[in-house]
Amino acid sequence: MIGYAPGAYDLFHIGHLNILRHARENCDYLIAGVVSDEMLLRAKGKLPVIPLAERLEIVRSIRFVDDVHAEVVPDKLDTWQQVRFDVLFKGDDWRGTPKGDKLERDFAAVGVEVKYFPYTMHTSSTILRKALTAIDAEEPVGRVARALTS
Repeated sequence: MIGYAPGAYDLFHIGHLNILRHARENCDYLIAGVVSDEMLLRAKGKLPVIPLAERLEIVRSIRFVDDVHAEVVPDKLDTWQQVRFDVLFKGDDWRGTPKGDKLERDFAAVGVEVKYFPYTMHTSSTILRKALTAIDAEEPVGRVARALTS
């Protein structure tokens, strides 16, 4: 069975690793879909911190991943036409949402199961991005002084 785990995989963290690990345990061959910079800008209104080529290389290097696919189209069914997988893996933050319900309906029509895994609440790319913004906003002299005293 071929599994597909799409995501931005920006600022790679333990939540990403958990999804890929759980996905690999539930399929014979795992393809990680890495969403392109343009598609992230379109969907979330902001570019990733890490560019696509680097995110592809990071995800490709994870031992649970057999292959990577750059997602450059907005519709997951179009991606399925290109990649052909049997099960799609998502974080359970999608379960019961309008987007998750649509995903389930669309993929049921082509015989693909949508399987959810626990979302890692305490770590996310959004939290990491906010932390980086806060650090960047600090006064440079204060940062240097703290670095010298630690």
